[in-house]
Amino acid sequence: GALLVSERIDREELCGALSPCSLSFEIVVENPLELYSGAVEIQDINDNDPVFPSSQARLEISESVAAGARFPLESAQDPDVGINSLQTYQLSANPHFALDVQTRVDGSKYAELVLEKELDREEQRELHLVLTALDGGSPPRSAHVQILIDVVDANDNAPVFNQSTYKASVRENTPSGTLVARISAYDLDDGPNGDIVYSFSSHTPAKVRELFTLDSAMGELRVKGQLDYEETKLYEIYLQAKDKGAAPGVAHCKVLVEVVDVNDNAPEVTVTSVYSPVPEDAAPGTVVALLSVTDLDSLDNGLIQVQVSDVNDNAPKSSQDSYDVYVLENNMPGIPILNVSATDPDLGRNAHLSYTLLQSDPTVGHLFSINRENGTLYLLTSLDHEDQVEFSMMVQVQDGGLPPLATNVSVSVFVTDLNDNAPTVLYPHPNTTATYTDVVAPGTPAGHMVTKVVAVDADAGYNAWISYTLLQATDPSLFSVGLHSGEIFTDRQLQEDDAPQHILVILLKDHGEPVLSASATVSISVAEMVKEVLTDLTDVAPTNDPRRHVTFYLILAVILVSAAFFITMLSVGIFKCYKWRQSKELFNSSRSTLYRTPGPFHHIDAVRGGFTPPNFYHQVYLTTDSRQSDLLCKKPFTSSPLGSRQSTMRNGEPGLYHQIVGTASRLPTPAE
Repeated sequence: GALLVSERIDREELCGALSPCSLSFEIVVENPLELYSGAVEIQDINDNDPVFPSSQARLEISESVAAGARFPLESAQDPDVGINSLQTYQLSANPHFALDVQTRVDGSKYAELVLEKELDREEQRELHLVLTALDGGSPPRSAHVQILIDVVDANDNAPVFNQSTYKASVRENTPSGTLVARISAYDLDDGPNGDIVYSFSSHTPAKVRELFTLDSAMGELRVKGQLDYEETKLYEIYLQAKDKGAAPGVAHCKVLVEVVDVNDNAPEVTVTSVYSPVPEDAAPGTVVALLSVTDLDSLDNGLIQVQVSDVNDNAPKSSQDSYDVYVLENNMPGIPILNVSATDPDLGRNAHLSYTLLQSDPTVGHLFSINRENGTLYLLTSLDHEDQVEFSMMVQVQDGGLPPLATNVSVSVFVTDLNDNAPTVLYPHPNTTATYTDVVAPGTPAGHMVTKVVAVDADAGYNAWISYTLLQATDPSLFSVGLHSGEIFTDRQLQEDDAPQHILVILLKDHGEPVLSASATVSISVAEMVKEVLTDLTDVAPTNDPRRHVTFYLILAVILVSAAFFITMLSVGIFKCYKWRQSKELFNSSRSTLYRTPGPFHHIDAVRGGFTPPNFYHQVYLTTDSRQSDLLCKKPFTSSPLGSRQSTMRNGEPGLYHQIVGTASRLPTPAE
């Protein structure tokens, strides 16, 4: 069982700078079968002298350098380790410089010259120093280097790094030429004194120069050789920036490069011993073989993983159960409006998701489409808020497992309004050559409502809010219009000398962006009697108007209205009598309810305000204390856009379609 040395051992050849240096082995003992691991540590002896890269070093130092400036010196190398490695430096006696010995992260030493007394070129142009490197052996071994210092005239601004220490990390398999770090220094001098050249500091180890390269102009540190995490985990690189002045200013910085481990080493399985053959009656747990598994990588890269196969046991899960999407109307077709997001914790095909639009409404399929792979919902056509405000649909998210699992997500698309509809004038009707004429009597006081402009806007909300402005008038001082109601009022009392005919142009504007507008023209006659109005209407009509015999038609209209009124009143009387008898019978039978007939339909305000077009009514105004009655007959010129409203009125009160209103000797106000 003795372990013997078979040849001469050189620790530096076997392990280099690694410490401790050990050789591992394994021993198998049989009967009983056992495995032992062992290691032999190779101890270092002081058999190597420190060595400088060169026998002479030259430094150029400006006389303007202030006390306290530091100048790195080339480091000596000693292949021994531990106490036998390089331990310290010594500097020959001189009045200007002291020596400061620093320790790197790996424990190695390097020396820097520290200026204690400023230089004077006129007093001494050169300095000769001797630097001695000593190891820790007993007795110590040493090496010497001559340092020649040239004192040059001042370049009063040295380069300055923007930071003294840079940190970077790089993967061990990074290819050559990859950028590791970019250092930057600035020099306030001009010309050559301000041009900066980057280089490695003199005490940068040769191994670092083999692995990294530095761009002298850009300060870019790049990978040059092959990095190995298992060999070195951290590199401490010292760089300098020097200007091109006659006495170059120098600045120094440090770059710490951390090597990141990658899984570049396969596990190694070693069969140490095999117990064969195995008896057929061997008990469970009998050792059959001894295996040894090693991996040079670190952390997770060095573990052995056991793969677990996936089962489709998770349904897709959406980040939201429902989505609300708001789309402006008049959109561009084909735009994406939503991305339905879902995840599946399964693996492979079990986690591959597909998106389908469930079409409960056929309209949805024509308007919307979804990308099966990424869940992007597209709008295929332009939407109109006035046509439909909301669309509802269901998106199904399904995985690729067998059997597949699915989740449904509801999507609501709301069409927001744009101001794309101008106000539409309902009264007076704009699409006709004829003119509705409203009548107001002379002497009408201020504040009297003459008529009303009625308009609608197909948009919604603020876009449909209409304002009315008097744009043009025959007499601007006589009439005004309500800003939001469209009601036209008298601003002052009508005088005898006011013009008999007034034309008002009303501007209607909504409140959208941009503002859309329309206009309405209102004709108002100032007349005491209907004859004057009829005369005015005849005057403004074309000479070839076939309705020039208006008097004849008016007389005929009066006769027809009177006959219709008589028939109507007779029908109403019969109807009232019938209802009275019916209610009496109902009262006698139940004595619990009373029948109340609806009152007559009053639509004078609607007519006077302009809600009811004039072709749906005739009005006769009768005075109570004069022998002459005034007839006001408005003859239709165009069809009414409010026919549906008049149908409602006729259905509500069929017996009172023509009305006779008793008034005083003046025209009625809207309240009357």
